[in-house]
Amino acid sequence: MKETIFQLLKDQGDLTWEQIVTRIAMTVLLGLVIFVSYYISHRGTIYSRKFNVSLVILAVLTGTVMIVIGNNIALSLGMVGALSIVRFRTAIKDSRDTMYLFWAIIVGICCGVGSFFVAAAGSGAVFLVLLLFGAVKNDSRILLIIRGARRSESKVETLVFQSFDRKARLRVKNTTPDTVELIYELSEKILTRARKKNPNLSDAFYALEDIEYVNFVMQNDEISN
Repeated sequence: MKETIFQLLKDQGDLTWEQIVTRIAMTVLLGLVIFVSYYISHRGTIYSRKFNVSLVILAVLTGTVMIVIGNNIALSLGMVGALSIVRFRTAIKDSRDTMYLFWAIIVGICCGVGSFFVAAAGSGAVFLVLLLFGAVKNDSRILLIIRGARRSESKVETLVFQSFDRKARLRVKNTTPDTVELIYELSEKILTRARKKNPNLSDAFYALEDIEYVNFVMQNDEISN
């Protein structure tokens, strides 16, 4: 029993320099694939070049650790113990960032143990899926915010009803004894059609009595607080 445990804890299969360099080089190559994929899918306002570079470095570091660990159970348990006391406080701004972190780690693990085909095939599949669904853009949401006197409320609602063909959704209605604020949700397509029918859409609202302001606010999924 002791001999079996000792054999498991021993370092099994030392790697040559050529194998080490090959594994690290493949990790860097697939890390660059992750870099390009992240750049393509995050070209909006939340793109972070530092985070993108960190993904490549994370893949290389993971691959390096896996090369050192190999089949050594003692080292693997030590790594798990070391990572368990590390606390990461970096805020994730986009849910896709978590997926890219796992992708970089998985590439590092696969290349670190020499499973180049698995790493390349998996990365290729993920890249194609992201490229395919990344081309499908969500229709941007627009908030129409109108504030004015309460006596003009019915006129505002009628104009909104007519201008947007009954497709504007009332989301918020704030009132005071003297004023009312209406917030409608529109899609970009609905707003475009309304502006084709009436290019001076804002002026039409201001033509009503006692309108303080008319605001159009774009909501985009790529903007995170």
